[in-house]
Amino acid sequence: MKVKKVVLAYSGGLDTSVILRWLIEQYGCEVIAYCADLGQGEELKAIRRKAFKTGASKVFVDDLREEFVKHYVFPMLRANAVYEGSYLLGTSIARPLIAKGQIDIAVREKADAVAHGATGKGNDQVRFELTYYALRPTIKVIAPWRLWDLNSRQALVTYAKRHGIPVPVSKKRPYSTDRNLFHISYEGGILEDPWREPPADMFLWTKAVEKAPNRPENIEIDFSRGDPVALNGKSYSPAALLSRLNALGAKHGIGRVDMVENRYVGMKSRGVYETPGGTLLHCARRALESITMDREVMRLRDSLIPKYAELVYYGYWFAPEREILQQAIDASQENVSGRVRLKLYKGNAIVAGRKSPSSLYDPKIATFEEGEGYQQADADGFIRLNALRLKLWRLKQTKRLKG
Repeated sequence: MKVKKVVLAYSGGLDTSVILRWLIEQYGCEVIAYCADLGQGEELKAIRRKAFKTGASKVFVDDLREEFVKHYVFPMLRANAVYEGSYLLGTSIARPLIAKGQIDIAVREKADAVAHGATGKGNDQVRFELTYYALRPTIKVIAPWRLWDLNSRQALVTYAKRHGIPVPVSKKRPYSTDRNLFHISYEGGILEDPWREPPADMFLWTKAVEKAPNRPENIEIDFSRGDPVALNGKSYSPAALLSRLNALGAKHGIGRVDMVENRYVGMKSRGVYETPGGTLLHCARRALESITMDREVMRLRDSLIPKYAELVYYGYWFAPEREILQQAIDASQENVSGRVRLKLYKGNAIVAGRKSPSSLYDPKIATFEEGEGYQQADADGFIRLNALRLKLWRLKQTKRLKG
């Protein structure tokens, strides 16, 4: 199949700039650069200019910040998704939206292929390509890192200089980063030694706990059906609310994670993450759920968390099983509305209060004083029924030993 037109996920960095020129040389095709603004903070006008200068026939820059938070981050947070106990999936959740944007442009521009800059050793290649095929089964996928012989940064720099592609003159950080409105990730380079502590100047968002304010700060977050809608009594759009929470969490050193995770492609990899706003929302929602969700509904939902997180991490956002899980999870959030107060202090988000018009907590029943609606003697039959199997098991063991 001859490739005539390719839509490239373009960031403006060294890798994707080299890929853009390499695609033109390798396939003699037209390359459309696609950049999704997910809050990474890059100068998008400069990216557009650089793409054209490098050879792109067209450049599309989509502001997807609100869509990203409302339709990707928030549904994932409703599921309380955490991968391997620590990772809030900030990179994982961004890839399906970027890939969807590429497919949308490919359909509109009648392109016959899409390409990405993910390496052949990581998870992102899987996330991109599973999305491509889920949304456009007949599309051709080009993954340069699995095809070319430019297998080092120096090889990329040499290629870039030969083709007049600007190479950043700033000192190279000895690790790679990925950023969006939900998190910043760091991996590779000096971080490949899991015993080595990350350098203090690496973190771009959060203050070190030693330098965080010495006085706590209380904040209040309002939720409606599982989604945050207001901060300290003021309503915000999803992206604006997350931005405010990022600033507050970062100020108090909240949201850092350093972990060695199991990649889908089979290897272990160290990742360091900053997710300040997401950490606050995760903590606050759990607090609100504790008074608004039925016990067995909560436990059923919680049993789905590992599978849901795994699906997001692996790249199955558009898979039917993830969509079915989402429906069940969203149904569990119908009554998760109310307000949570958090105390932010030295890397900690401490629940300081929760209330809801849908609260299932009844102080008249829960009180240690004389209450209403619960007779303590009723516990006798409950305990005896639950102890029956334990008594039978012990009697059987005793009889066997005597025999």
